[in-house]
Amino acid sequence: MNSIDFDPRFVSRLTRRTLALILAGGRGSRLHELTDWRAKPAVQFGGKFRIIDFPLSNCMNSGIRRIGVLTQYKAHSLIRHLVQGWSHFNNSALNEFVDILPASQRTGDEWYAGTADAIYQNLDIIRTHKPDFVLVLSGDHIYKMDYGPMLAYHVASGADMTVSCMEVPLAEAAEAFGVMIADSDSRVTGFQEKPAEPVPLPDQPDLCLASMGNYVFNTDFLYEQLIRDHKEPGSAHDFGKNIIPRIIAEHRVYAYPFRDTKTNNRAYWRDVGTLDAFWEANMELVSVSPELNLYDSDWPILTDQAQLPPAKFVFDSDERRGMAVDSMVSGGCLISGARLKHSLLFSNVTVNSYSVVEDTVVLPDVDIGRHCRIKRTIIDRGCQIPEGMVIGHNLEDDRQRGFRITSNGIVLVTPKMLGQTELAAG
Repeated sequence: MNSIDFDPRFVSRLTRRTLALILAGGRGSRLHELTDWRAKPAVQFGGKFRIIDFPLSNCMNSGIRRIGVLTQYKAHSLIRHLVQGWSHFNNSALNEFVDILPASQRTGDEWYAGTADAIYQNLDIIRTHKPDFVLVLSGDHIYKMDYGPMLAYHVASGADMTVSCMEVPLAEAAEAFGVMIADSDSRVTGFQEKPAEPVPLPDQPDLCLASMGNYVFNTDFLYEQLIRDHKEPGSAHDFGKNIIPRIIAEHRVYAYPFRDTKTNNRAYWRDVGTLDAFWEANMELVSVSPELNLYDSDWPILTDQAQLPPAKFVFDSDERRGMAVDSMVSGGCLISGARLKHSLLFSNVTVNSYSVVEDTVVLPDVDIGRHCRIKRTIIDRGCQIPEGMVIGHNLEDDRQRGFRITSNGIVLVTPKMLGQTELAAG
């Protein structure tokens, strides 16, 4: 069934009848200080974007223009980004919208208790839109995906619920993802929630079927299951822990393997939920031909476009040359007699003379002083790096300064670690 080519007009009818709900309330605690002042979906990625821009752009490019974003943890910067960057992409006359659905105790005295409870607390809002299908999406992954074929697959299979899945190596999935067990027709027969030993695919013993946290529901079926779960004593009110394990024996749940549409191979998808994963995914983008093509005009990643001047590189002497090699440099940056190598700079970054920055991710509004040497580092928004500071060359020195060191030797530097005032709205 995965190989069926669906009529584009059929798919477009399905997308118009779909409401997308993006779960964007998580803290992302494994990102440590990067999420002290922002929810994980609001973390910057790729030089000019935020993580939330990827599922939102996927919806827009798929023709799904009715979208709700469910927020909870430290949502100020996320909400500001949605209001400033996404309000103009939709036409209210055509009933298109990106609505913000904050935890607001709509059904009682509790905040969102789990992924299923977050949807349950907004059932009254969902009902007003009268969708035929509800697409529930995780708001904290990096990927490009057309949700239209998944909706068509859902309808063609006669499913009550469809789960988008990735074929991933067993070691990568262990204790990290929910794992689906499916028969030859892709009907789900079992589910493991972050197992230590995932069940492998029958024909590929080194791989398993990991849930991406993206689901399609028939709307009436979703209502029934959420109401039933709400009344269940002791439930964690979570799709992975409670709803999916319960319904697979009684209802039609199908797995939709997410693959590259051109090659039919495993598609690009990154969970940037750890500092190492965040650094690595950003570093992948500066390669000559990265898996994630941000220059694809057929599938643009949309975001809030700040009004900034072009990046500028100044001075051209042997000892003081403003230059960048194998790097991405965003608007508003000034490279003043400094050298960048294999690095990614977000907007409004200044790197002053005689400094060398290598293999480093620099978030917005950072100033790097003269004569600094920095490598394999993540520099958080608003940091003022003092003149002559060396980071990433001697991890013991970095540790003594109070910088965070990951298991792979990546250094995280934040304003607080430098004794500076933090920018809470970041």
